[in-house]
This record gives sequence, C-alpha cells and structure tokens, in this order.
Amino acid sequence: MSAASYSLQSQVIGIDLGGTAIKLGKFTQDGTCLGSLIVATPQPATPQAVVDAIVDAIAQIDPHNQCLAIGVGTPGPTDVSGRIARVAINLHNWRDVPLADWLETKTGRVAVLANDANCAGLGEAWLGAGRRFRHLILLTLGTGVGGAIILDGHLFVGHQGTAAELGLITLNLDGPPCNSGNYGSLEQYVSVQAIRRRTGLEPAQLCALAKAGNVEALTFWQQYGKELGAGLASLIYVLTPEAIIIGGGVSASAEFFLPSVRAEIECRVLPSSRTGLEILTAELGNQAGMVGAARLAWDKLGQKS
Repeated sequence: MSAASYSLQSQVIGIDLGGTAIKLGKFTQDGTCLGSLIVATPQPATPQAVVDAIVDAIAQIDPHNQCLAIGVGTPGPTDVSGRIARVAINLHNWRDVPLADWLETKTGRVAVLANDANCAGLGEAWLGAGRRFRHLILLTLGTGVGGAIILDGHLFVGHQGTAAELGLITLNLDGPPCNSGNYGSLEQYVSVQAIRRRTGLEPAQLCALAKAGNVEALTFWQQYGKELGAGLASLIYVLTPEAIIIGGGVSASAEFFLPSVRAEIECRVLPSSRTGLEILTAELGNQAGMVGAARLAWDKLGQKS
C-alpha cells in the first residue's frame, strides 16, 4: 500500500460515516493522528444533509486547508472506482450517491470512498494487528458480519467493488434465512443478532457469564468457535492468508472462542494451506474505519502522482 513521498507536514483526512456519528481524523503519511473529531450524523441522514455535515466538520478539523485528500468509509457498498456510494445502511434515501464528486466540489480536495469494513481492514493492515502481513483478511463480528481482504498489501474489492462480503458465505445449506437472500450464511451463526436469536442474551452477558465460569456460556462459546472456524476454513482454502484478524464487538469474547476456532481450522484445513497462519484480534477498535479511510486517501494520492 505505497503512496508517493510527501513532506512530513502533509496530511489527509479519514472519515468513518456511521448512522449515528461521523468520525474524522487528520493523519500524516506515517500514520500519526494530528487531531480527531466526532460529530452527530444528521437525522434524517439524507445525502445532502450528511454532505453538509461532513463539509462543516472538515472545516473544523482542517481550518487552514492543509489536508491533501479525503478518504471516507461508508456503511454499504461503493462502486469499484471509489466514487459512488451505492447504498448506505442506516442512512436515509441513499442510492448511487456521487459522494466523492460532491466532496471534491465543496472542499477542493481529492476524495475517495470504500465500504466501512474494507476501511477497517485497511486500518488494521496499516497500523493495527495486520501491520506485519501482506496477505490477510479481516472479519468484523457485529450486528452483521463484514469483511475485508488485503492481498499483497492492497485492498481487494473485485471487479464491481463489492468483494469481501465474507459473512455471506454459506455455512449451512438449510440454515436460517439471511437478508442477502442466502440461507445459513456465516452471519446467521456468528453475528450479534444470531447470538441474541440463539441464546436470548447479549454477547457481553455471555462473556460475563463465561468469565464467571458458567458452563452453559463456556459451552456456547466453544460451539460458536467451531462454527466460526468452519466458515473461516472455506476462506482459508480460497485465499491462504498469512493472518485472519477478528474485530467487531463480539471479539471482546475472543478468549472463549478462539481456541475452538483454531482447533476447527486445524481439523478442516490442510497444513499446506495454513502454514504460518495467525489468528489475531483487532487492535484499533472503533478507530479502525477512520484510520483505514485515511490510508485509502494516501493510496489515492499515490495513484495520482
């Protein structure tokens, strides 16, 4: 993920656009964060209202127009060129919004977009748990299950820009229906919503019970790890990554399910496809999307130079 050489004072802005908050950060090329800001996402979150809020926030965080480019992580798919937000989850009336063009027109800076999970993967690859690796995947275990694929140091988005929907791979042919139209997708077994459906509890409650030695909670997490490991086995055979990084809110319980994840992978995956594989938890928390959006901006500048 190389970018052209800029001065030590050069900066970009990384933006994580969410349904309730917009997070912005200023970053140098070495990943130093020079300042950050969180503003509320306007409600209703129409495209024009959100753009106006972003432009105002950029003026606050970069009043002297020092930043060269803007990267934005959006809660939904973008086109392959990183110009158009095709759909944005939890934002009102978003469909094929030319967000990059609008931001460039209003700010005079280069702009580029990517799905928020892809940005989280870029962030972890740049400054987080994935910084030692060139080939890795990120899985975010949250309300849904998102993903990112980094191949040879570069974000892989596929020919239409929508690759790495890792949570939508099939785990059980006859499993629960998924919003994607699939049945028995990995998301239906390892997301927060799946945990609630299967146990009636929140992941944090199950984590607390497991810490207290509750046998049912410990057994649940062991089975959870087996199912997650089975899903990861398919991804490993296709991508043979050096590392798999587990993020999202459910990763707070990783100590209880990662041992069975690793055991399942050892059972299901040939040694030749998992040599040296590391399975790690994410390090950047809810900053990963903002950090990755900044990395996206630096990469865009490198492509233009």
